[in-house]
Amino acid sequence: RHKEKDADFVTLCQSLQVTEAVCDHAWTIWKAVQASVEKVPDTEKRLWGVCLFVAVTDLEVASFTFTQVLKAVDLNVTQFLALLKKMDVNLDTISTRVNSAMTRLEKKYNVSLALYQRFEKTGQCWGAAPDVCCLRSAGRALQMEDDLVISFHLMVCVLEFFIRRCPPNMLQPLYQSAISTAQSPPTRTSRRNQSKAKPCQPPPEVDVQLLETLCKENDCSLEEVKNVYQTSFSAFLDSMSLLGTQDLPQVGKIFYLLQYEELYLKSRDFDGRLFLDKDETLVNAEVELMQVESTPRKNQPEEDVVLIPPQTPVRAAMNSIAQLRVDLTASGDQPSANLAVYFKNCTVDPTKEVLQRVESLSQLFFQRFGQAVGPRCVGLGKQRFTLGIRLYYRVMESMLKSEEKRLSVQNFSKLLNDSTFHTSLLACALEVVMATYGVYSNGVSPETDLSFPWILDVFQLAAFDFYKVIESFIKAEPNLTKDIVKHLERCEYQIMESIAWRGDSPLFELLRQTHEDGPVEQAEPTATLNQPLQHNHTAADLYLSPVRPSNRTLTAPECPATPPSQPPAPAPNQTPRHPQSKSLSVFYKKLYRLAYMRLKMLYTRLLTSHPDLEPIMWTLYQHTLQHEYDLMRDRHLDQLMMSAMYAICKVKNVDLRFKTIVTAYKNMPNTNPETFKHVLIRDGQYDSIIVFYNLVFMQKLKTNILQYASNRPPTLSPIPQIPCSPYKFQNSPLRVPGSNNVYISPMKSPQRMSPGVMTPRTRILVSIGESFGTSDKFQKINAMVNSRDWSLKRYGCFDRNSASKPLKRLRFDMDGQDEADGSKTDGDSAMIQKLEEISTTWSRMDFQIESKTFSLYLNIDSKNV
Repeated sequence: RHKEKDADFVTLCQSLQVTEAVCDHAWTIWKAVQASVEKVPDTEKRLWGVCLFVAVTDLEVASFTFTQVLKAVDLNVTQFLALLKKMDVNLDTISTRVNSAMTRLEKKYNVSLALYQRFEKTGQCWGAAPDVCCLRSAGRALQMEDDLVISFHLMVCVLEFFIRRCPPNMLQPLYQSAISTAQSPPTRTSRRNQSKAKPCQPPPEVDVQLLETLCKENDCSLEEVKNVYQTSFSAFLDSMSLLGTQDLPQVGKIFYLLQYEELYLKSRDFDGRLFLDKDETLVNAEVELMQVESTPRKNQPEEDVVLIPPQTPVRAAMNSIAQLRVDLTASGDQPSANLAVYFKNCTVDPTKEVLQRVESLSQLFFQRFGQAVGPRCVGLGKQRFTLGIRLYYRVMESMLKSEEKRLSVQNFSKLLNDSTFHTSLLACALEVVMATYGVYSNGVSPETDLSFPWILDVFQLAAFDFYKVIESFIKAEPNLTKDIVKHLERCEYQIMESIAWRGDSPLFELLRQTHEDGPVEQAEPTATLNQPLQHNHTAADLYLSPVRPSNRTLTAPECPATPPSQPPAPAPNQTPRHPQSKSLSVFYKKLYRLAYMRLKMLYTRLLTSHPDLEPIMWTLYQHTLQHEYDLMRDRHLDQLMMSAMYAICKVKNVDLRFKTIVTAYKNMPNTNPETFKHVLIRDGQYDSIIVFYNLVFMQKLKTNILQYASNRPPTLSPIPQIPCSPYKFQNSPLRVPGSNNVYISPMKSPQRMSPGVMTPRTRILVSIGESFGTSDKFQKINAMVNSRDWSLKRYGCFDRNSASKPLKRLRFDMDGQDEADGSKTDGDSAMIQKLEEISTTWSRMDFQIESKTFSLYLNIDSKNV
């Protein structure tokens, strides 16, 4: 039966005890990709292992676990994922089912690895495996094994459980003192009586002092960890019959009580017990775990240089959450006094409606949060909703202040009585909170059950309505971190790419109204495409944007936020015209620029030798979005992009296969295999991008596509001007004119920079001279930075005729000497020497000097100093 198969492949199948069907299917996959996969030494057997995993996932046959196949072909998790991606060379090689399975498995592994690294750092004597296994078991029971923050809070609960039961001589002094005031360990008699107690006894009191110490050490919220302990972890311990015990459980007993073997075999994924052995399938031997988050130490004994520990996923998450909570400390759960004044100034006071809406949406949020994370975690949902409410009221007040200044009015009755505006604003505030809890590091926010657009589904909010508030929200809240700003910008992209084009979106009705009756009006005139994109519109402009009645036509020009009280009378025999929806115009402006940016990126990867094709492809693409927008219904922007590119290549006789387009597309940022593997064809039927092109795109646009082969092709659309992101990080340092290495940042509030809430990075401060610095020295630096004469004299930045002298070294000159003249004062020599020492240690580093009056950022480049 297996004569056509390689003997070693058959042996591998036998060792993994797979069925005949799995063996045949895996071999078919291997033969399909054999010629396409790059020839890499010693990978044939490993690729067979990947094919077998794909086969059992596709056929939904439980033949082996993920760990078993890793060991059989000598791969670790990272290598396996890389090979799987390399194998996905054809559109039908890796199914959406396999993609989904691997995404879930990768999330579980990343969370477990991050927690294991954290356990390694704590260095507890019992090892990390019981904790990881306990967490994974608890996570499965509580529906939260993919959530890093909740899992980390569970980790702290596990630590408290073990530390409280450890003999004092096994503990570090910090933990010995933390439990010194706790209740003394029970005697043998009390333990005997305890074992006879009823299993339904109430849970023991949490050692709050120990828990507080652990939370402080791990930079997490005591309130949140206590909630997890009391509502979830205690119930889990009770289910494992561990709640009433006071002895330290043995490792074997833990595994038995957790029924870990059963859970592992049921999930068919990786065996967390192997973390204890530092097994190479789970822990990459080439990377030292302690290296990712180590205690800062000096390079050399004689150097007084502090190294900043790298940001681990856990550390990044905890820092972001701590900062958010600090930022919202002064904000209330109710409208502020200033906000109450705005409400009272309205023609119709919206206060009652606002409070009732918040209450009803809170109940909906709690219910859906419990469904996604676990019914015992509703308390966590309440804590996050409270933070969202505070941010909602705070941003609303900031928006209204800005609108009052812009329009010189105080009555915002129409806006503040708009339910969609309030729901969108609250949803955006909650998305910021949820993203802060979900962003791991470097702005990466892995998809979870709570990821965007989860909040839209919870509130049944149209994505087109939600997009209207994003830009104003970012401008109104200066304390948003760079990662969160990037996240909101990515949310806006997702809306324009696909979410706003769902079948029930109000966007289609607005477009229908725009195009019906009489000459077709454009959502955005093509003549304005090559003009700069203005970012001066506000949420009020977009939510109050007028919508034309369905029996009248629209004019193309934009209109004010509120329609004039007496519109001009139409000319005789002319159809009355009304203002166009500004929200639609702004949406299409951004849509065109995003679409061209994506097309340009893909085009650059494939067709640089055919520069004449780019404007033609863009014209077809832009025409489709403008006139055949119904092709976007329940589809993705990139699907039309790839189809337009392929169509023009076909009609221009350029050899470019769809497979080549897809291969290049996969390497672009922010892409998903579902985009080209799972495309709507018709009536709930889905297939690959090639089938969509043949049966839908080409059939709809055949006449238009063939025009580009004629001698008189259609007029080319203007190329959009691609601006920089409008969402600049508002607290970024600004460069001092005339210098490339001196930056001044806006002053931060004392709360954000208080020592208690500083992150490991913000704790690293520059020390000038023998000590941190005296107030006199800070005053001199502050006077220097604020001096107009200083900036004019030193850099000549406002006098084009005066040439500035080249800088020999970066120097703070307190007494007015020129930086380039080589002179320096004795009092500043220590400071200059210090800066020179630092510049030779790092190629580039940001330092922060803080005083009560200013913050100064130095960007030191050893090549320029």
